[in-house]
Amino acid sequence: MAPDAAVRARRRLTNKLIAAHDAARLRPFFAPDVKLIVGDGELILGVAAVIQAFAAQFAEPDFVTYVRETASVEADADAARAAEHGRWTGRWKDREMGGAYLAVWRKVTGQWVIESELYVTLT
Repeated sequence: MAPDAAVRARRRLTNKLIAAHDAARLRPFFAPDVKLIVGDGELILGVAAVIQAFAAQFAEPDFVTYVRETASVEADADAARAAEHGRWTGRWKDREMGGAYLAVWRKVTGQWVIESELYVTLT
């Protein structure tokens, strides 16, 4: 599968797992040493911390979901790394926020995993 299609498919799966509030099943989508900068600028390091952050978010009674909508995917010449750009939206029962994001994906033993993500809150 071409990097663009593979990354988009993986993103759709993460969106479904987030909507289902299934933090544990998100683990295979992240590299062990993932780096995540969330919308308020907080840095989260490592897959265990990322999964813990998702679980905490899912435990909030008013949290509904996060949706990431891919605008573009650009792969390197070796099809080993890719940059995904898009828009994200976070929804709670009483509010919504969103902005732009950049995710760096790398191919590890035939599967695309997230190496790093940067989310910028704009609304």
